[in-house]
Amino acid sequence: MNRLSFHVTLLRAVVPHPPVHPGCILIGKICCVSNLPTPFNSALSWLARLTLAVLVLVSLAPLVNTGYWVVRLCDFPRVQLLVLLLIPTLATVAYAWGTCGFRREHWVLGGGILAVACWQAAHVLPFTPLWPQELANATEQENLRLMVANVKFSNTQFDEVSQVIEQHDPDLLLLIEVNQEWQTKLDSLRQAYPHRVEVIRDEGLGLALWSKLPIQREQVKYLVTERRPSIFATLELSDGKTIEVAGVHPTPPGLKDETPGGRRDSRVRDAELVLVAKEVQANPDTAWLVTGDFNDVAWSHTTLLFKRLSGLGDPRVGRALLTTFHADYPPFRYPIDHVFLSQGSTVGQFQRVRLPGSDHFAVLAEFHVTGNAVPETADSFDEVEAQEIVKEGEQDAQQRNIDADPNK
Repeated sequence: MNRLSFHVTLLRAVVPHPPVHPGCILIGKICCVSNLPTPFNSALSWLARLTLAVLVLVSLAPLVNTGYWVVRLCDFPRVQLLVLLLIPTLATVAYAWGTCGFRREHWVLGGGILAVACWQAAHVLPFTPLWPQELANATEQENLRLMVANVKFSNTQFDEVSQVIEQHDPDLLLLIEVNQEWQTKLDSLRQAYPHRVEVIRDEGLGLALWSKLPIQREQVKYLVTERRPSIFATLELSDGKTIEVAGVHPTPPGLKDETPGGRRDSRVRDAELVLVAKEVQANPDTAWLVTGDFNDVAWSHTTLLFKRLSGLGDPRVGRALLTTFHADYPPFRYPIDHVFLSQGSTVGQFQRVRLPGSDHFAVLAEFHVTGNAVPETADSFDEVEAQEIVKEGEQDAQQRNIDADPNK
């Protein structure tokens, strides 16, 4: 009897369980003493398979070209899905341990987990310091300070919100979901901004642009529906140059309403973002700032299409994820409040600010804009898709009867 056979025989005599895997003895270690009970191994196997299958389905769903709100919302939880991959990972490891070693099935599960992790990370990684910055850091030159604040129309902490805004003292303030009560309660703050463009409405549809800089031209546009205004303004900077500003708040997908189906699809939102990008395309020789609550994440297909069509840069890229919604539930926060600037602009301070009582963080950004022409980055396929999205968005608004002015 050789030495290996002697050790295996000895272990079988001492341990009244199935034998130790011989490979474990060859490397001088005992990786497991016994197999786990068969029902437990089976449960671990199915847990790993089912959770991985669900995560693969949710990960790939946004590739489907549809405006259905369930599919479009699958674009949001990229970070959360990365965390949830711990479930099939731990289940696979425990399953392999219970069967005394990795087998072919374990390697297949591990490969699937790695593939999903890489897919999700590819979407999120650009919005971290590990990625090259899309817009360079600002120097000592004079910067414009912007705050984008979704105050939440049902919020009643008026004084607290006013104090936060006064503390940061932005030159340009975009207020979202401003109703008549908010306009009245913020009147003292409002007086500090002599130049204003306001659309005061209930139901979270109000929008206000307050500026300490002169506004040369202003226009309120209803790009897809009469319910959702977008503000366009030309600001005069201290050096005499101008910047075009667009403030937006498109319809969120999945919003509950009384229309057929009970919830909004995404095409009205998508169409509005595409039309804003077209506005930038039509005026490429001026500096641009497009900002607001997009109700869409930074890495979604629609937001990336908006970027390609407009040629604008995202300060998030190479800096921070800067999740802004939902402020009260950290595990379910997404980057949906955005600032986009003309390429060549530089960015200084860029952070989120807690707004008392709101479900959004405000975004505070310091930047210096340039008058460089907006580079064309969209191809013919993007242009065709943009036309289809606008057509579908307008049709959806008409069919669902959501293009009526709520104040009429």
